[in-house]
Amino acid sequence: MIFEDKLEQYAELAVKVGVNIQKGQYLLINTTTDALDFTKIVVKKAYEAGAGRVHVNFTDEAITRMFYEHGADEEFDKFPEWIVAQRDECIERKGALLWIDAEDPDLLAGIPVNRISAQQKAAGEALVNYRKAIMNDDIAWSIIAVPSKKWAAKVFPDLPEEEQMNALWEAIFKTVRIGEGDPVELWRNHIAALEERAKQLNSKKYAKLHYKAPGTDLTIELPDKHIWASGSSKTPEGVTFIANMPTEEVYTLPNKYGVNGYVSNTKPLVYQGNIIDAFTLTFEKGKIVEARAGVGNELLQELIATDEGAAYLGEVALVPHESPISLSGILYYNTLFDENASIHLAIGEAYPTCFEVGRELEEGQLESLGINVSIVHEDFMIGSAEMDIDGILPDGTVEPIFRKGNWAF
Repeated sequence: MIFEDKLEQYAELAVKVGVNIQKGQYLLINTTTDALDFTKIVVKKAYEAGAGRVHVNFTDEAITRMFYEHGADEEFDKFPEWIVAQRDECIERKGALLWIDAEDPDLLAGIPVNRISAQQKAAGEALVNYRKAIMNDDIAWSIIAVPSKKWAAKVFPDLPEEEQMNALWEAIFKTVRIGEGDPVELWRNHIAALEERAKQLNSKKYAKLHYKAPGTDLTIELPDKHIWASGSSKTPEGVTFIANMPTEEVYTLPNKYGVNGYVSNTKPLVYQGNIIDAFTLTFEKGKIVEARAGVGNELLQELIATDEGAAYLGEVALVPHESPISLSGILYYNTLFDENASIHLAIGEAYPTCFEVGRELEEGQLESLGINVSIVHEDFMIGSAEMDIDGILPDGTVEPIFRKGNWAF
Protein backbone atom coordinates (compact mmCIF):
# COMPACT_ATOMS: atom_id res chain seq x y z
CA MET A 1 0.00 0.00 0.00
CA ILE A 2 1.15 3.53 -0.70
CA PHE A 3 1.33 6.04 2.14
CA GLU A 4 -1.79 7.94 1.07
CA ASP A 5 -3.85 4.74 1.09
CA LYS A 6 -2.67 4.00 4.63
CA LEU A 7 -3.72 7.47 5.74
CA GLU A 8 -7.17 6.90 4.27
CA GLN A 9 -7.49 3.54 6.04
CA TYR A 10 -6.35 5.01 9.33
CA ALA A 11 -8.83 7.86 9.15
CA GLU A 12 -11.64 5.48 8.24
CA LEU A 13 -10.67 3.17 11.10
CA ALA A 14 -10.82 6.05 13.58
CA VAL A 15 -14.28 7.04 12.37
CA LYS A 16 -15.92 3.66 11.80
CA VAL A 17 -14.27 1.60 14.56
CA GLY A 18 -12.79 4.11 17.00
CA VAL A 19 -15.83 6.31 17.64
CA ASN A 20 -18.14 4.26 15.37
CA ILE A 21 -19.93 7.37 14.13
CA GLN A 22 -23.69 7.04 13.68
CA LYS A 23 -25.89 8.61 11.03
CA GLY A 24 -26.60 12.25 11.86
CA GLN A 25 -24.32 12.19 14.90
CA TYR A 26 -22.30 15.18 16.11
CA LEU A 27 -18.53 14.63 16.23
CA LEU A 28 -16.14 16.79 18.25
CA ILE A 29 -12.44 16.44 17.39
CA ASN A 30 -9.65 17.80 19.60
CA THR A 31 -6.18 17.90 18.05
CA THR A 32 -3.16 20.05 17.28
CA THR A 33 -1.99 22.02 14.27
CA ASP A 34 0.66 19.33 13.70
CA ALA A 35 -2.19 16.99 12.72
CA LEU A 36 -3.99 19.43 10.39
CA ASP A 37 -3.63 17.49 7.14
CA PHE A 38 -4.64 14.14 8.64
CA THR A 39 -7.53 15.74 10.50
CA LYS A 40 -8.97 16.94 7.19
CA ILE A 41 -9.03 13.35 5.98
CA VAL A 42 -10.78 12.26 9.19
CA VAL A 43 -13.42 14.97 8.80
CA LYS A 44 -14.06 13.86 5.23
CA LYS A 45 -14.40 10.23 6.30
CA ALA A 46 -16.75 11.22 9.13
CA TYR A 47 -19.11 13.01 6.79
CA GLU A 48 -18.96 10.13 4.32
CA ALA A 49 -19.91 7.80 7.19
CA GLY A 50 -22.98 9.91 7.96
CA ALA A 51 -21.88 12.39 10.63
CA GLY A 52 -24.32 15.27 10.97
CA ARG A 53 -21.75 17.89 11.94
CA VAL A 54 -18.03 17.74 12.68
CA HIS A 55 -16.38 20.42 14.79
CA VAL A 56 -12.59 20.59 15.22
CA ASN A 57 -10.62 22.30 17.99
CA PHE A 58 -6.96 22.95 17.21
CA THR A 59 -4.26 23.78 19.71
CA ASP A 60 -0.72 24.78 18.80
CA GLU A 61 2.25 23.63 20.86
CA ALA A 62 4.17 26.90 20.61
CA ILE A 63 1.12 28.88 21.72
CA THR A 64 0.40 26.43 24.54
CA ARG A 65 3.94 26.78 25.84
CA MET A 66 3.70 30.59 25.62
CA PHE A 67 0.77 30.49 28.04
CA TYR A 68 2.69 28.39 30.55
CA GLU A 69 5.74 30.65 30.22
CA HIS A 70 4.07 34.06 30.21
CA GLY A 71 0.45 33.71 31.41
CA ALA A 72 -0.62 35.63 34.51
CA ASP A 73 -0.29 33.61 37.72
CA GLU A 74 -3.99 33.94 38.54
CA GLU A 75 -4.97 32.34 35.19
CA PHE A 76 -3.59 28.94 36.15
CA ASP A 77 -6.33 28.42 38.71
CA LYS A 78 -8.96 29.01 36.03
CA PHE A 79 -10.22 26.96 33.11
CA PRO A 80 -12.12 28.34 30.07
CA GLU A 81 -15.87 28.03 30.53
CA TRP A 82 -16.44 27.75 26.81
CA ILE A 83 -14.49 24.47 26.73
CA VAL A 84 -16.66 23.11 29.53
CA ALA A 85 -19.81 24.19 27.67
CA GLN A 86 -18.59 22.63 24.44
CA ARG A 87 -17.89 19.26 26.06
CA ASP A 88 -21.24 19.38 27.85
CA GLU A 89 -23.00 20.09 24.55
CA CYS A 90 -21.33 17.05 22.99
CA ILE A 91 -22.57 14.91 25.88
CA GLU A 92 -26.10 16.34 25.77
CA ARG A 93 -26.30 15.71 22.02
CA LYS A 94 -25.06 12.13 22.46
CA GLY A 95 -22.19 13.07 20.20
CA ALA A 96 -18.84 11.34 19.80
CA LEU A 97 -15.45 12.66 20.83
CA LEU A 98 -12.19 11.95 19.02
CA TRP A 99 -8.73 12.98 20.20
CA ILE A 100 -5.94 13.04 17.60
CA ASP A 101 -2.71 13.28 19.58
CA ALA A 102 0.60 14.51 18.19
CA GLU A 103 2.10 16.06 21.32
CA ASP A 104 5.79 16.61 21.95
CA PRO A 105 6.67 14.55 25.08
CA ASP A 106 8.86 17.44 26.27
CA LEU A 107 6.38 20.22 25.50
CA LEU A 108 6.36 21.70 29.01
CA ALA A 109 9.84 20.71 30.13
CA GLY A 110 11.30 23.45 32.33
CA ILE A 111 7.91 25.00 33.16
CA PRO A 112 7.40 25.60 36.91
CA VAL A 113 5.65 22.57 38.37
CA ASN A 114 3.16 24.70 40.32
CA ARG A 115 1.82 26.17 37.06
CA ILE A 116 1.34 22.75 35.51
CA SER A 117 -0.33 21.26 38.58
CA ALA A 118 -2.60 24.30 39.13
CA GLN A 119 -3.89 24.19 35.56
CA GLN A 120 -4.34 20.41 35.69
CA LYS A 121 -6.37 20.71 38.88
CA ALA A 122 -8.46 23.57 37.49
CA ALA A 123 -9.25 21.54 34.37
CA GLY A 124 -10.14 18.46 36.41
CA GLU A 125 -12.52 20.36 38.66
CA ALA A 126 -14.18 22.22 35.78
CA LEU A 127 -14.68 19.14 33.62
CA VAL A 128 -16.43 16.96 36.21
CA ASN A 129 -19.43 16.27 33.95
CA TYR A 130 -17.18 15.42 31.03
CA ARG A 131 -14.99 13.15 33.15
CA LYS A 132 -18.02 11.25 34.42
CA ALA A 133 -19.37 10.78 30.88
CA ILE A 134 -16.03 9.42 29.67
CA MET A 135 -15.46 7.10 32.63
CA ASN A 136 -19.04 5.78 32.38
CA ASP A 137 -18.93 5.34 28.58
CA ASP A 138 -21.95 7.62 28.29
CA ILE A 139 -20.68 8.74 24.88
CA ALA A 140 -18.45 7.14 22.28
CA TRP A 141 -14.88 8.41 22.48
CA SER A 142 -11.53 7.43 21.10
CA ILE A 143 -7.88 8.49 21.14
CA ILE A 144 -5.52 7.97 18.21
CA ALA A 145 -2.15 9.55 17.42
CA VAL A 146 -0.17 10.88 14.47
CA PRO A 147 3.47 11.95 14.34
CA SER A 148 4.84 15.43 14.88
CA LYS A 149 8.43 16.39 14.14
CA LYS A 150 9.42 16.79 17.79
CA TRP A 151 7.73 13.57 18.85
CA ALA A 152 9.33 11.63 15.96
CA ALA A 153 12.75 13.03 16.89
CA LYS A 154 12.24 11.86 20.47
CA VAL A 155 11.31 8.32 19.40
CA PHE A 156 13.94 7.93 16.65
CA PRO A 157 16.87 10.16 17.66
CA ASP A 158 19.42 8.00 15.81
CA LEU A 159 17.72 8.35 12.42
CA PRO A 160 18.44 11.21 10.03
CA GLU A 161 15.93 14.01 10.56
CA GLU A 162 14.37 13.47 7.13
CA GLU A 163 13.56 9.83 8.02
CA GLN A 164 12.12 10.29 11.52
CA MET A 165 8.56 11.24 10.61
CA ASN A 166 8.15 8.40 8.14
CA ALA A 167 9.55 5.92 10.66
CA LEU A 168 7.01 6.99 13.28
CA TRP A 169 4.15 6.92 10.76
CA GLU A 170 5.03 3.35 9.79
CA ALA A 171 5.36 2.30 13.43
CA ILE A 172 1.93 3.75 14.24
CA PHE A 173 0.35 2.11 11.20
CA LYS A 174 1.66 -1.25 12.39
CA THR A 175 0.25 -0.82 15.91
CA VAL A 176 -3.25 -0.18 14.51
CA ARG A 177 -3.05 -2.97 11.92
CA ILE A 178 -2.92 -0.77 8.85
CA GLY A 179 -1.31 -2.35 5.79
CA GLU A 180 -1.90 -5.95 6.86
CA GLY A 181 -5.25 -6.53 5.14
CA ASP A 182 -8.73 -5.31 6.01
CA PRO A 183 -8.12 -3.32 9.22
CA VAL A 184 -11.78 -3.45 10.27
CA GLU A 185 -11.81 -7.24 10.10
CA LEU A 186 -8.42 -7.45 11.82
CA TRP A 187 -9.68 -5.26 14.65
CA ARG A 188 -12.85 -7.31 14.97
CA ASN A 189 -10.74 -10.46 15.44
CA HIS A 190 -8.33 -8.72 17.81
CA ILE A 191 -11.09 -7.43 20.08
CA ALA A 192 -12.72 -10.87 20.10
CA ALA A 193 -9.44 -12.33 21.38
CA LEU A 194 -9.19 -9.70 24.13
CA GLU A 195 -12.80 -10.29 25.13
CA GLU A 196 -12.13 -14.02 25.41
CA ARG A 197 -9.21 -13.27 27.74
CA ALA A 198 -11.44 -10.97 29.85
CA LYS A 199 -14.07 -13.72 29.97
CA GLN A 200 -11.49 -16.17 31.34
CA LEU A 201 -10.50 -13.74 34.10
CA ASN A 202 -14.12 -12.96 34.97
CA SER A 203 -14.82 -16.65 35.41
CA LYS A 204 -12.07 -16.83 38.05
CA LYS A 205 -13.37 -14.08 40.35
CA TYR A 206 -9.97 -13.54 41.93
CA ALA A 207 -9.93 -11.87 45.34
CA LYS A 208 -6.36 -10.58 45.02
CA LEU A 209 -3.48 -10.21 42.57
CA HIS A 210 0.14 -10.50 43.67
CA TYR A 211 2.83 -8.85 41.50
CA LYS A 212 6.49 -9.86 41.82
CA ALA A 213 9.42 -8.47 39.81
CA PRO A 214 12.69 -6.63 40.48
CA GLY A 215 11.64 -3.47 42.31
CA THR A 216 8.05 -4.69 42.73
CA ASP A 217 6.24 -6.70 45.38
CA LEU A 218 2.61 -5.60 45.37
CA THR A 219 -0.70 -7.12 46.42
CA ILE A 220 -3.95 -5.72 45.03
CA GLU A 221 -7.37 -6.71 46.33
CA LEU A 222 -10.24 -6.78 43.82
CA PRO A 223 -13.85 -5.93 44.72
CA ASP A 224 -16.30 -8.84 44.82
CA LYS A 225 -18.22 -7.46 41.85
CA HIS A 226 -15.27 -6.40 39.70
CA ILE A 227 -15.45 -6.87 35.93
CA TRP A 228 -12.54 -7.44 33.58
CA ALA A 229 -13.05 -5.50 30.34
CA SER A 230 -11.36 -5.42 26.95
CA GLY A 231 -10.62 -2.43 24.74
CA SER A 232 -14.14 -2.51 23.34
CA SER A 233 -16.74 -0.37 25.12
CA LYS A 234 -20.45 0.25 24.64
CA THR A 235 -22.62 3.32 25.18
CA PRO A 236 -26.00 3.07 26.95
CA GLU A 237 -27.55 3.08 23.47
CA GLY A 238 -25.56 -0.03 22.55
CA VAL A 239 -23.02 1.61 20.22
CA THR A 240 -19.64 -0.11 20.47
CA PHE A 241 -16.42 1.92 20.25
CA ILE A 242 -12.70 1.53 20.89
CA ALA A 243 -11.46 4.15 23.35
CA ASN A 244 -7.74 3.59 22.71
CA MET A 245 -6.26 2.72 19.34
CA PRO A 246 -4.01 0.78 19.71
CA THR A 247 -5.18 -1.40 22.58
CA GLU A 248 -3.72 -4.68 23.84
CA GLU A 249 -5.08 -4.73 27.40
CA VAL A 250 -7.69 -6.28 29.60
CA TYR A 251 -8.37 -4.27 32.72
CA THR A 252 -10.41 -3.92 35.88
CA LEU A 253 -10.51 -1.81 39.05
CA PRO A 254 -8.94 -2.48 42.47
CA ASN A 255 -10.35 -2.18 45.96
CA LYS A 256 -9.25 1.36 46.77
CA TYR A 257 -8.07 0.42 50.27
CA GLY A 258 -6.67 -3.02 49.41
CA VAL A 259 -3.31 -2.20 47.83
CA ASN A 260 -0.14 -2.98 49.80
CA GLY A 261 3.56 -3.16 48.94
CA TYR A 262 5.73 -1.36 46.45
CA VAL A 263 5.96 -1.08 42.67
CA SER A 264 8.52 0.38 40.26
CA ASN A 265 7.96 1.69 36.76
CA THR A 266 9.61 0.10 33.73
CA LYS A 267 8.87 2.78 31.13
CA PRO A 268 8.83 6.59 31.43
CA LEU A 269 5.55 8.30 32.28
CA VAL A 270 4.90 11.36 30.10
CA TYR A 271 2.70 13.67 32.15
CA GLN A 272 1.72 17.19 31.16
CA GLY A 273 4.57 17.60 28.69
CA ASN A 274 7.21 16.30 31.10
CA ILE A 275 8.85 12.95 31.77
CA ILE A 276 8.64 11.17 35.14
CA ASP A 277 10.91 8.14 35.34
CA ALA A 278 12.83 5.78 37.65
CA PHE A 279 10.14 5.95 40.31
CA THR A 280 8.89 3.65 43.05
CA LEU A 281 5.54 3.94 44.83
CA THR A 282 4.89 2.37 48.21
CA PHE A 283 1.30 1.62 49.26
CA GLU A 284 -0.28 0.98 52.64
CA LYS A 285 -3.99 0.21 52.84
CA GLY A 286 -4.37 1.53 49.31
CA LYS A 287 -2.68 4.88 49.76
CA ILE A 288 0.67 5.95 48.36
CA VAL A 289 2.72 6.63 51.50
CA GLU A 290 6.04 7.13 49.73
CA ALA A 291 6.92 8.16 46.18
CA ARG A 292 10.40 8.70 44.82
CA ALA A 293 11.42 9.44 41.24
CA GLY A 294 14.86 9.78 39.72
CA VAL A 295 13.43 12.06 37.02
CA GLY A 296 10.53 14.46 37.56
CA ASN A 297 10.18 13.85 41.28
CA GLU A 298 8.63 17.25 42.02
CA LEU A 299 5.96 16.74 39.36
CA LEU A 300 5.25 13.23 40.66
CA GLN A 301 4.65 14.65 44.14
CA GLU A 302 2.27 17.27 42.70
CA LEU A 303 0.42 14.61 40.69
CA ILE A 304 -0.34 12.36 43.66
CA ALA A 305 -1.37 15.40 45.72
CA THR A 306 -3.89 16.65 43.11
CA ASP A 307 -6.78 15.43 45.25
CA GLU A 308 -7.50 12.70 47.79
CA GLY A 309 -8.07 10.02 45.14
CA ALA A 310 -4.82 10.77 43.28
CA ALA A 311 -2.89 8.89 45.98
CA TYR A 312 -4.84 5.66 45.32
CA LEU A 313 -5.07 3.23 42.41
CA GLY A 314 -7.98 3.25 39.97
CA GLU A 315 -7.02 0.70 37.31
CA VAL A 316 -5.31 -2.67 36.98
CA ALA A 317 -4.39 -3.62 33.40
CA LEU A 318 -2.76 -6.74 32.00
CA VAL A 319 -0.72 -6.72 28.79
CA PRO A 320 1.68 -9.52 27.81
CA HIS A 321 5.33 -8.62 27.35
CA GLU A 322 5.12 -10.33 23.96
CA SER A 323 2.46 -7.92 22.71
CA PRO A 324 3.19 -6.50 19.24
CA ILE A 325 4.10 -3.04 20.54
CA SER A 326 6.47 -4.47 23.14
CA LEU A 327 8.12 -6.77 20.60
CA SER A 328 8.78 -3.79 18.31
CA GLY A 329 11.28 -2.52 20.87
CA ILE A 330 10.11 1.05 20.34
CA LEU A 331 9.72 3.38 23.31
CA TYR A 332 7.08 5.87 22.21
CA TYR A 333 7.17 8.33 25.12
CA ASN A 334 3.40 8.35 24.74
CA THR A 335 1.12 6.52 27.16
CA LEU A 336 -1.35 5.55 24.43
CA PHE A 337 1.32 3.27 22.97
CA ASP A 338 3.60 2.48 25.89
CA GLU A 339 0.76 1.26 28.12
CA ASN A 340 -0.12 -1.25 25.42
CA ALA A 341 3.38 -2.67 25.55
CA SER A 342 3.34 -3.28 29.27
CA ILE A 343 1.39 -4.38 32.31
CA HIS A 344 0.28 -1.13 33.88
CA LEU A 345 -1.62 0.49 36.71
CA ALA A 346 -3.31 3.87 36.97
CA ILE A 347 -3.51 6.23 39.89
CA GLY A 348 -6.73 8.19 40.33
CA GLU A 349 -10.21 7.63 38.94
CA ALA A 350 -11.53 4.08 38.51
CA TYR A 351 -13.80 3.08 35.63
CA PRO A 352 -17.28 2.46 37.11
CA THR A 353 -17.96 0.23 34.10
CA CYS A 354 -15.57 -2.31 35.69
CA PHE A 355 -17.98 -2.84 38.58
CA GLU A 356 -21.42 -4.47 38.37
CA VAL A 357 -24.03 -1.66 38.06
CA GLY A 358 -21.18 0.79 38.64
CA ARG A 359 -22.27 3.18 35.90
CA GLU A 360 -25.59 3.63 37.72
CA LEU A 361 -23.94 4.80 40.96
CA GLU A 362 -23.08 8.32 42.12
CA GLU A 363 -19.60 9.24 43.31
CA GLY A 364 -20.48 8.90 46.99
CA GLN A 365 -21.90 5.44 46.41
CA LEU A 366 -18.79 4.38 44.48
CA GLU A 367 -16.54 5.64 47.27
CA SER A 368 -18.53 3.71 49.88
CA LEU A 369 -17.86 0.53 47.89
CA GLY A 370 -14.10 1.13 47.77
CA ILE A 371 -14.07 2.40 44.18
CA ASN A 372 -11.69 5.30 43.73
CA VAL A 373 -12.88 8.73 42.58
CA SER A 374 -10.48 11.46 41.45
CA ILE A 375 -10.09 14.24 38.90
CA VAL A 376 -7.00 12.49 37.52
CA HIS A 377 -6.39 9.15 35.85
CA GLU A 378 -2.76 8.50 34.93
CA ASP A 379 -1.45 5.17 33.69
CA PHE A 380 2.10 4.07 34.45
CA MET A 381 3.93 1.06 33.12
CA ILE A 382 5.33 -1.69 35.36
CA GLY A 383 5.58 -4.73 33.08
CA SER A 384 8.73 -6.56 32.02
CA ALA A 385 9.98 -9.99 31.01
CA GLU A 386 10.61 -10.61 34.72
CA MET A 387 7.09 -9.93 35.98
CA ASP A 388 5.15 -12.74 37.66
CA ILE A 389 1.53 -12.30 38.74
CA ASP A 390 -0.48 -14.72 40.86
CA GLY A 391 -4.24 -14.73 41.21
CA ILE A 392 -5.53 -15.52 44.69
CA LEU A 393 -9.00 -17.04 44.88
CA PRO A 394 -11.42 -16.28 47.76
CA ASP A 395 -10.50 -19.60 49.41
CA GLY A 396 -6.79 -18.73 49.33
CA THR A 397 -5.86 -20.91 46.36
CA VAL A 398 -3.01 -19.35 44.36
CA GLU A 399 -2.92 -19.64 40.57
CA PRO A 400 -0.35 -18.27 38.10
CA ILE A 401 -1.70 -15.56 35.77
CA PHE A 402 1.57 -14.21 34.35
CA ARG A 403 5.01 -15.81 34.27
CA LYS A 404 8.03 -13.96 32.91
CA GLY A 405 5.82 -11.19 31.65
CA ASN A 406 3.36 -13.32 29.67
CA TRP A 407 0.09 -15.16 30.19
CA ALA A 408 0.44 -18.38 32.15
CA PHE A 409 -2.82 -19.84 30.79
